[in-house]
Amino acid sequence: MKSMTILYPVKDNLYINLTNKCPCNCTFCIRKNGDGAYGSDSLWLEREPTVEEVEAEFERFDMNRFKEVVFCGYGEPMERADAVIKIGRFVKEKYGKAVRLNTNGLGDKINGVPTAELLAESVDIVSVSLNSYCREKYNEVTNPKWDDAFDAMISFAADCKKYVPTVVFTVVDVITPEDISRSKALAMSLGIPLRVRSYDS
Repeated sequence: MKSMTILYPVKDNLYINLTNKCPCNCTFCIRKNGDGAYGSDSLWLEREPTVEEVEAEFERFDMNRFKEVVFCGYGEPMERADAVIKIGRFVKEKYGKAVRLNTNGLGDKINGVPTAELLAESVDIVSVSLNSYCREKYNEVTNPKWDDAFDAMISFAADCKKYVPTVVFTVVDVITPEDISRSKALAMSLGIPLRVRSYDS
């Protein structure tokens, strides 16, 4: 039986595939296009790996070649907030690498408690999927489980600024140039930089 893909390299970063759970069904989600990402093997998990299994996987890689370790797989990492906290701290302490969390920003909704402060010693960068500039447009693109997901995401990102060194927003260029411009204005008003991602990358 082929082993699950828990860690996979993307250029000079190493990505962690923790879960396949996600409360959103984004129109641009790469899961709609195939089983893997950036040349990886299948990222569909037979089961969620334990924290110990994830930590053991790092031994298979030459960690000197990587700049960042990134929580980003075929699901929302904050579905397993406790694992993110433990593994992030492990990576920073053992390997001295920067740790990035790519998230839909709905960790508070998923876990039922504020989560930004929990990331303080485990994550250096939080990249939040803004996706659009207002609730209506956000819901069209993201299809979240909760009606108030947009407000929860904005609140989480603002909260992260108190505890995490770097916070960024992202949008994917599947939205209109006008909506990208409005998203930049919203991000600027919150003091958080916006990165526009290409759907093809």
